Amino acid sequence: MNIGIFTDTYFPQVSGVATSIKTLRDELIAQGHHVYIFTTTDPKAKHDDVENGIYRFASIPFVSFSDRRIAVRGVFRAIKLAKKFQLDIVHNQTEFALGVMGKTVAKHLHIPCLHTYHTMYQDYLHYIANGHILKPNDVARLAHLYLKNISGIIAPSDRVLDTLTSYHVESPIRVIPTGINLRVYSKRDSAEEIANLRAKLGYREETPVLLSLSRLAYEKNIHSLIEAMPDILAHKPDAQLLIVGDGPARHTLERQVREMQLNDNINFAGEISNDEVYHYYQMADVFVSASDSESQGLTYDEALASDLPIVVMRSEYTDQLIDDPAIGISFQKRADLVKGVLFYLNQPKNSESRLRRQQKLHEISAEVFVEKVVQFYQDCQNDMAVHDELNQAEKSHRLFHRPRS
Repeated sequence: MNIGIFTDTYFPQVSGVATSIKTLRDELIAQGHHVYIFTTTDPKAKHDDVENGIYRFASIPFVSFSDRRIAVRGVFRAIKLAKKFQLDIVHNQTEFALGVMGKTVAKHLHIPCLHTYHTMYQDYLHYIANGHILKPNDVARLAHLYLKNISGIIAPSDRVLDTLTSYHVESPIRVIPTGINLRVYSKRDSAEEIANLRAKLGYREETPVLLSLSRLAYEKNIHSLIEAMPDILAHKPDAQLLIVGDGPARHTLERQVREMQLNDNINFAGEISNDEVYHYYQMADVFVSASDSESQGLTYDEALASDLPIVVMRSEYTDQLIDDPAIGISFQKRADLVKGVLFYLNQPKNSESRLRRQQKLHEISAEVFVEKVVQFYQDCQNDMAVHDELNQAEKSHRLFHRPRS
């Protein structure tokens, strides 16, 4: 199949959405499909990367998210490219400019247009005029309007499905969790490589390391992890929290660490290349997250694929993912966060726990993810063909039974 992916966010931008799209692209190509990325220009990227099928459209920084961008023109160029590539499917990953462009292209070529609903916008309204302009009801209305006449919608989790259902979205919806490229996370660093990375970060081989990896945004609740550190240090005085990532909350979090006098136990690694992330999972002892805004929890899956136990805020997604203590523990209160971290720091890794984590991997693999997505593509193509046949039959019926003058 020839597949056009339309997205406002793509590498070199770092986000869960960008990672999800790259996983989809790479696995589709691995399974023999042709994939073309329609995305925004970026100061860190060349205009087009034709060799890798990446085409960029003029854009400007998005309001309140200066590290995110929105396209400002290019629909006629997009249609021309789509015709050249003979697209069979348009798969949108954004509700903004490129998403509208994708809908326009699909309508022009008369091909199915699918959409993955990545972002729970009601969790981010505070970024726009402190939440004074857009309200949750506005999000529901705009989402319903945008998703009208979409061929099919992919919800990465049940939480997204429930949200879209509450918006009275009428298009077919399937829950398809984003998969993990196990070829990346199955790579194993040697003991020497792990020791070298730990030494670079100032850790000894035996230092207990908690890993937080995400965009440093307020809704990720990283401040809760910092607040819990004194309770963890009361039992593990040499424990370290490594915060990987960057974002608007970084300065606030760094100030919190200074005010709590935790500089010796909490480090900020900054933004790490997606190609290097797996090293950090392997170096750590436990993955932690207090985020309550996750729609799919990709970092949880990455940690699991890296053989790292997780201690994360409870959600509908974690209720599905965590079905064994060998995988992880979810929490709602700080005391349970501390208890979960100490449980894994005091329990050495063993082959039985590793086997249980490995058994979970097939469910979250990129292969399974893309097989389900391609099946949805094909079903939407079949639905469109049936709809066209019915319309043609109805037109023929009206023509045949048209009263003669």
